[in-house]
Amino acid sequence: MKLDPRSWPVRWRLAATSAALTLAILLVFGAVIGGVATERIRSDFNREVEGAAQTLAAELRIVNTPTGSYLTEGPGLDDFALSNDATIRIFTAEGVLLTQNEGAADLGPPREGTRQVDGMRVATSRIGGGEGTLTGYVQYARDVGHVDSTIERLWLFIAAGVLGGTLLAMLAGIAIARRAMQPISTLTATARKIAETGDPSSRMPQPPGEDEVAELAQTLEEMLRPLRRQRDFVADASHELRTPLTSVIANLELLQASLNEAGSEEERAMTESALRSSHRMSRLVGDLLLLARADAGRIGARTRCDFAEIARNAAAEVAPTVGERELRLRATGPLPVDGNPDELHRLVLNLLDNAVRHTPPGSTIELGARRDGSRAVVEVADDGPGVCSSLRGQIFDRFVRGDGPADTASRGGSGLGLAIVKAVARSHGGDAEVAESKLGGALFRVRLPVGAAQTSTTTGKIIGRRRSLS
Repeated sequence: MKLDPRSWPVRWRLAATSAALTLAILLVFGAVIGGVATERIRSDFNREVEGAAQTLAAELRIVNTPTGSYLTEGPGLDDFALSNDATIRIFTAEGVLLTQNEGAADLGPPREGTRQVDGMRVATSRIGGGEGTLTGYVQYARDVGHVDSTIERLWLFIAAGVLGGTLLAMLAGIAIARRAMQPISTLTATARKIAETGDPSSRMPQPPGEDEVAELAQTLEEMLRPLRRQRDFVADASHELRTPLTSVIANLELLQASLNEAGSEEERAMTESALRSSHRMSRLVGDLLLLARADAGRIGARTRCDFAEIARNAAAEVAPTVGERELRLRATGPLPVDGNPDELHRLVLNLLDNAVRHTPPGSTIELGARRDGSRAVVEVADDGPGVCSSLRGQIFDRFVRGDGPADTASRGGSGLGLAIVKAVARSHGGDAEVAESKLGGALFRVRLPVGAAQTSTTTGKIIGRRRSLS
């Protein structure tokens, strides 16, 4: 994940915000609770020490005689100290140590009140005699390490609670954000599919409810409607243009035949020019019609056909136009696919025509048809100048033409040939790609779903080679 939160997905930002707010709340809550609990633990400990010292002072009796001072009654110091691992020291009124429990620590001379000595909490109380006289002092001390360890465990528990609560808030935020963003993810996937395929016929899923997501889905659907109508219009218009163009070409051919018998040279030249332009327009309209039908989702009739046989027929059709180039066929078949034979024939024809147009005389063009697992693969490779890396990302876009020194595409090319290859491949459930061939030039590869079939092989066959430019 990138460090910049602005580049995170929305669901991660929502989860992070939820976790950050939870962390802030828990930190404040934990600090307050921890501070109050710590103060309470220390206060209770101090009261226990002071209370123990006062209890001892009330139970102890010291008798002062000319020969010395004696402890006459009171609880056993070792037993009293053992329960809390405490230190008990008894002093006379003059501050002389009278007795102490076993293993008692040196706490210094008695000083009334409570204080801290070498990590121990010390409480000193007066031992009184009759009529309020002072007979001695008692020092009671306990190690504060036990209190500190208890407080440390308390803060550790609070820290674990804060971190655990933050983690739970993060996980809950991710789950809630993912669920909340699921409709948007569905809309995004549908929009991406439309962008990749160029097919606006897909419908935007309509989420239940009347929230902002539903409004977005409705807006996207309304945006696609004019695009669908536009695609349908282009497909219909391209189809309607074919009839008058066919009529124009037929009339021009009749006019050309009559002028060949009795027309002037200038009239024949004008007729031939018009006929060439009409043929070119007819091809362009045909290309646009095929693309428009693919965009509009108007898939042609599908039947089981042999992709390898289609490739061989297309190669035979292109062979007379290769000039001084060498056309080789390496086919493994049959390759049964469910598709439109005319569209698949056009696909292979466009790939071969593209190779012829963009390679210099003397080049080798290789057409391969093989099976790769569950896919039928057709490849057209050459040893020409290839496709530059900057053009590969848009080579299948419409009206994109190469401008290399070997290109002859400007001679009547429309820039739609490879776009048709991509459209036909995708309409058949496959795809097209461009790479560098082993021959050093360009490699165009088309993959389509294939069914089970027996395999026979035709390899290394040269089907087209001429020594003069056509």
